[in-house]
Amino acid sequence: MSDAPRSARAPAAGREPAASAAPLSSAAPVPSPCISVCRIEPASGLCEGCLRTLDEIARWGSMSNEARREVWSSIHARRAGRGPGSDTAQDAAVAAAGGPAS
Repeated sequence: MSDAPRSARAPAAGREPAASAAPLSSAAPVPSPCISVCRIEPASGLCEGCLRTLDEIARWGSMSNEARREVWSSIHARRAGRGPGSDTAQDAAVAAAGGPAS
């Protein structure tokens, strides 16, 4: 048996890391949508990278998981409202990080 803490070891065979699953339960941590592309679009007031408002960004650290899931729902709606072909780097980063699915 390894002396490394469980969190530092690779996942057991056949199991994926928890971060790759969409956090749907209230106990699962909700990942941040931030992809480090932090520029606010003047016209929309949304971050170009994560499609959050400044208020959502500022409050993220103190939000409950339920509130964070609501923000993710808003992000998906905002992305859908941008029309076909408007996927951004955020979409690829969310998929790679295992963020909530739409």
